[in-house]
Amino acid sequence: MNPGTSLPAAIPDFSVARRRMIEEQLRDRGIRDARVLAVMADLPRHLFVDPSLWPRAYGDHALPTLEGQTISQPYIVARMLELAELEPEHEVLEIGTGSGYQTALLARLVRRVLSIERLGTLLEAASERLERLGISNVVTREGDGTLGWQEHAPYARVLAAAAAPRAPRALLEQLGDRGVLVIPVGGPRLQHLEVWRRTGNRRWARSRHGECRFVPLVGLGGWRAFPDARGERT
Repeated sequence: MNPGTSLPAAIPDFSVARRRMIEEQLRDRGIRDARVLAVMADLPRHLFVDPSLWPRAYGDHALPTLEGQTISQPYIVARMLELAELEPEHEVLEIGTGSGYQTALLARLVRRVLSIERLGTLLEAASERLERLGISNVVTREGDGTLGWQEHAPYARVLAAAAAPRAPRALLEQLGDRGVLVIPVGGPRLQHLEVWRRTGNRRWARSRHGECRFVPLVGLGGWRAFPDARGERT
C-alpha cells in the first residue's frame, strides 16, 4: 500500500500519542512558539505515512515515505517552523513537499504556501493528502527547488526540507525585505540548521542553530546528484 492512497475503514485514536509528542518531544526540548505547538497538536501526523507505520507515527524519529525519502522527526519540523518566525499574513516558499506534513502545517500558519517537489510520485501522494484534509491555500509544482519559484517572488519566508552544500543563491535572492530562509547546510552525513535573514540589497545575515541530518537537496543550486552517503532526514 502506498502512503496516502488508501486508508483502513476504522482509524485508531492517536490523540494521546499526539499530546505526548507535544509535551515530551517539543515543549520539554524548548519549543515555545504557541502557534506551532497548536497546529502540531491538531494535525494527524499518522495520515502522512503508510498505515503500517501508524503505531510509530508520533515517535521521536524520522519515518520512511516514497522514493527513499522520509518524514522528519517532529522536533526538527517544529524547530524549523519556530526559527522561521511565521506570521498569518506571510507567503511562504517550501522546497521539498515530501509527504506533505510540513506543507500542511505551514498552510495552517500562513496565508499561502508555494511548494516545489522534485519527485512526481511524492508530489502526487502529498497533493492527495492535502486535498483529503481540505487544505486549499497551497500551490504545488514539480521542479528543481534550488532555483526557487521566481514568478511568485519575493517571499516572506523560504523553508528547505533537504540539505544543500551551501544556501542556494536563487533562494536568497527571492527573499523579500527582512525575509528569512531556513535551510540545513553541510555535507551528506551531517548538517547545521541555518537561518539567513535579508538585511538589504544583496545582503544577508546568517546564524546557525544546531546539527541535523536531512536527505540531499538535488538540483542546479544544490547537489548535482545524490552523494554516496545520502544521509537520513531526521
